[in-house]
Amino acid sequence: MVSVGDARLNVVERGSGFPLIALHGGPGLDHRMFGDYLDALTDEVRLLLVDQRAQGRSERSPEGTWTLERMAADVDALARSLELERYAVLGHSYGAFVALQNAVDFPGAAERTIVSSGLPSARFLGNVETALAEFEPVELRDRVTASWEQEKRVRTPEEVGALLHDQLPFHFRDPRDPAIAEFERRTAGAVYSPEVLRHFANEDYGGIEVEDRLGEIPQSVLVLVGRYDRTCQLAGADAIAAGIPNAELVVFERSGHMTYVEENERYVDVVRSFLTDD
Repeated sequence: MVSVGDARLNVVERGSGFPLIALHGGPGLDHRMFGDYLDALTDEVRLLLVDQRAQGRSERSPEGTWTLERMAADVDALARSLELERYAVLGHSYGAFVALQNAVDFPGAAERTIVSSGLPSARFLGNVETALAEFEPVELRDRVTASWEQEKRVRTPEEVGALLHDQLPFHFRDPRDPAIAEFERRTAGAVYSPEVLRHFANEDYGGIEVEDRLGEIPQSVLVLVGRYDRTCQLAGADAIAAGIPNAELVVFERSGHMTYVEENERYVDVVRSFLTDD
């Protein structure tokens, strides 16, 4: 448990080397979302898997502090508490919103930033409705659509787990990919936070709006996206890469939203190269 001022965050540490703060998606999930999919990095990377504010096993904080800006500030506070002189930040999905907000609000604090399946503006989320309406196979469409709507009313951890199970086919390029069941096995044991998910689902998922500030980011940024991502589509990744002076865009041609699962070996190789390239 590491203090970030008004709360303590649960941090799981693996490996040694260059520190990488990893921010899970959701919101309302926890570090178990990454399972062991990033563990191949730990021969050279000190992997710091964080349960973000009021989520997972981290301390609960007042609902008024559940904002993208506060969670971005938590990253800076966490690095200072751990006395990290040099470090990188990786955020996936909602965690990518936090990582990008951190890069804008604390320019250069992280030596490198990885935006994995993220967006620079909430305007891109409008594409989700179209993707849901066109989602195939048709027999899964109602279940997946209902899972998105349920996020606004979810009340228990069990309900979070159920809606995540129902929604996963939408997040993989192949909705019937056997890797979905494997992902659920390898990420078992998560502590879900329904109140946090419900809060953000009713608040436009935090209202990420940094598109006009991307030019202020001085550090190297790696932008990762799946060609078939229905949630954080390629257009959003293109906008991030185009707006940041020192950005590199990598497209995973056989992936949807879950790039680190669907093309794990390549994902790990790309991240390793970015972190170790001097």
